[in-house]
Amino acid sequence: MPEQNTTAPPAQAAAPEKQSSSSPAPSASSRSDSHISAGATIRHKRNVRLYVIGGSLVVLVAGLFLWRYLSSYESTDDAQVDVHLYPVSPRISGYVIKVNVDDNQYVEKGTVLVEIDPKDYEVAIAQAEAALTNAEATAKSLNITVPITSVSTDSQISASASDVENNKAGVLAAQKQLTAAHAQVEQAEANDVKLQDDVQRYRLLVEKKEIADQIYDQAVSAAKASTATIAAMKANEAAAEEGVRQAEARLSAANANYRSAQTGPQQVSSTRARAQAAIAGVEQERAALQQAKLNLQYTRVVAPVSGEVNKTVVVGLNVQPGQQLLTVVPLDEVWITANFKETQLRHMTVGQKVSVKVDSSGRTYKGYVNSIAGATGPLFSLLPPENATGNYVKIVQRIPVKIVLEPGENKDRQLRPGMNVEPKVYLR
Repeated sequence: MPEQNTTAPPAQAAAPEKQSSSSPAPSASSRSDSHISAGATIRHKRNVRLYVIGGSLVVLVAGLFLWRYLSSYESTDDAQVDVHLYPVSPRISGYVIKVNVDDNQYVEKGTVLVEIDPKDYEVAIAQAEAALTNAEATAKSLNITVPITSVSTDSQISASASDVENNKAGVLAAQKQLTAAHAQVEQAEANDVKLQDDVQRYRLLVEKKEIADQIYDQAVSAAKASTATIAAMKANEAAAEEGVRQAEARLSAANANYRSAQTGPQQVSSTRARAQAAIAGVEQERAALQQAKLNLQYTRVVAPVSGEVNKTVVVGLNVQPGQQLLTVVPLDEVWITANFKETQLRHMTVGQKVSVKVDSSGRTYKGYVNSIAGATGPLFSLLPPENATGNYVKIVQRIPVKIVLEPGENKDRQLRPGMNVEPKVYLR
């Protein structure tokens, strides 16, 4: 710096000499002022350069910090408060006799919201109890019949088997009696032939007076007695034949009874099956009674979750199963659905911290990324887009991101489903 100040004056002093030789030489004071003016100009330029460099550094550092800050999060204004709405509907039909809540009233889980007339279902319980009692009596009776039928069947089989054997013996005895009667008839017929021959001989001898009439008369009497004996013997034979036929008939009846008795086990099985069916009937009637009791409980429609109620039911309405009566909005279970552009998800992961600013109140809530949807939003619509066309234009897609609030952030339940919010996901 001193070197610049000493060299500048000679250069400036030489210039006037070349301009005019007749000009007077500059004084000492003018030379001093020239030196001071040149030094100020140099210092001013140097300060400007320093300010420019410093300002550039400040802008560069500020830009770096701004870039780092802006790249440390992703935000979107395409986000709303979301929740699962719980429609409340009856499980039975009936007449509404009482509505216990008003619109936008907060209710706890299990609160009775609507009451349906229970009289019809109380009658149904009484009928089901009577049917159950009847079924239990029937089952008890059949269970008692099963062992009785089993014992009776065994006795019938034994008795019928004995009858068969006895009747077989009776048939054999009758057949023997028939054989004996037939032999007696044959013997009597043989004797009768002999006596008839004797009568013929004695007649010839009597006519010749070779024998006495008394002998002839005895022969005639014997022949007549033989004829009567034959008739009696034939009657005995006929009776023996009838006895055989009766014995055979009794044997056939005994065989039939035996065959019938042999079906006893099947009858026992059938009786046992009827008893089991009666037991099943008892269970069926018991289930019907339980269903009737459940239907009576269903006359009181309760809140499935805690939340605010939006109702469409009034007293006097005849409702049907599945008919929506109320909607419960669980304000304690709200979350944020943020539709980020696909280009914003490059560094976004589950668990990252989120601040959520609500448009309605300006309040900021704390949360975290719970999950990222498995597909873009349009694919969940009723008519998803079809990109396989000749006029395809690439459009940046949005993917729903579920953001859950930290515990206790929504204690006052000010977040309502459908509110617009602006979430900011911190990537670092």
